[in-house]
Amino acid sequence: MSEQIHRLRQMLEQAETIVALTGAGMSTESGIPDFRSANGLWSRSMSLAEVVSIDYFRSDPEAFWLAFREIFRIKLIGDYRPNAGHQFLAELEQQGKRVTVLTQNIDGLHARAGSGQVLELHGSLLTASCPSCDTTHALDYVLHHPLPVCRLCHDVLKPDVVLYGEAVPLIELAFDAALQADLLLVMGSSLEVSPVNLIPLEAAQAGVATALINYTPTRMDHAFDLRILGGIGETCRALSKV
Repeated sequence: MSEQIHRLRQMLEQAETIVALTGAGMSTESGIPDFRSANGLWSRSMSLAEVVSIDYFRSDPEAFWLAFREIFRIKLIGDYRPNAGHQFLAELEQQGKRVTVLTQNIDGLHARAGSGQVLELHGSLLTASCPSCDTTHALDYVLHHPLPVCRLCHDVLKPDVVLYGEAVPLIELAFDAALQADLLLVMGSSLEVSPVNLIPLEAAQAGVATALINYTPTRMDHAFDLRILGGIGETCRALSKV
């Protein structure tokens, strides 16, 4: 591990432009469970993909919100804080590196840690918007209304997360950022979700240096110049040591 840490430190030092792609493993180190492990009444008759989908929202918004609250209950009410991984990326930026964070997470912790350039590829759990007039409502408003409706036009709000069946609106910007980087660092992602999982492949093919920090191997391991099997926190703390 120490040799891998030394090599990754060198890669980070040599890179001026760094893109970090973060997945659920980043959030779980702050105590936030992966939503795919959620279990509730909704799972008895429908799959997760069916429940957290744009089609279900449109067909039965009341049932959708009931299930959505159950699935994301812990994330909605928890007072979670950025961990060593979030802080490490913010510190790289403070050191003068050009850092862009591409995150699959919806918890807003990268911004709270101080990262200035964050593309939330799957949206944010912290707001909900009106499909009719685009008015945005904060999480506090959503939490206090079982069926949240727009203050202005009274249409049912949609959470500002990318649901199954919706396109990823920032995906082209994400690919562009990765292809222009000196280093693509993937942290805590199993790289199972498309199209985000194709970013390391295209970056590697374009000659971008690539590194992965994850507890387990992924199907995309062949796209990385360096792989570290371990926790994000312990790895980032080791990287920060002089």
